[in-house]
Amino acid sequence: MKLNKKIKLLISADGGAGSGKTTASKIIAKDFGLKLLSSGLLYRYVAYKLLISNKIKNKKKFLMEITKKITLKKLKNKNLYSPKVTQYSSEISQIKYIRDLLKNFQKKFQKNRLCIIEGRDIGTIIAPKADLKLFFTCDLKVKSKRRFKKFKKINKKISLNNVRKALKLRDLKDTKRKISPLRPAKGAVIVDTSKININQMRAKLINIVLDVVKNKYGRNI
Repeated sequence: MKLNKKIKLLISADGGAGSGKTTASKIIAKDFGLKLLSSGLLYRYVAYKLLISNKIKNKKKFLMEITKKITLKKLKNKNLYSPKVTQYSSEISQIKYIRDLLKNFQKKFQKNRLCIIEGRDIGTIIAPKADLKLFFTCDLKVKSKRRFKKFKKINKKISLNNVRKALKLRDLKDTKRKISPLRPAKGAVIVDTSKININQMRAKLINIVLDVVKNKYGRNI
């Protein structure tokens, strides 16, 4: 179902932790042949580089250098998902200087408007002129169970209660932070994933994207 070459489409997908935005973004990217960028991986990459390079004299110069050399290939590093990186990436994501540096990468990524970018401030800050802005929500109990099922495969000692607390805390931090707080962009389509499975989500998303294409180009694909 790839788009006609003449169709240029930029989609932003925002939402809290475990809301389904990453899964949804992968579905859209695959079905419509769009490039996908998960902005959270950018912060994980920076956090990882800072952690393994602990003897830095000029941190700002170091950050400027590594952010200029980021590629999608580098963002596939499995080390970006370690607990330490996860924790540290959450901390540095609140630093304006780092957000500004990574904003440059995201702006270049969307230049040709054939992509979807997912994160927590995409529709409001990174891609305010996106053709389609999505905002994903999910009931805390539901997404906690989903995350628990996923994490249980990696860590058998993890508990549902701990997963729920972590998600609740992350959502609170994201919505209350001073820099780029998590909130729906103006005109965003709200997608509640609490009561739908992946197949239902895919059908819903396809219809939403096709409606946008039809309204902009006067045809489906």
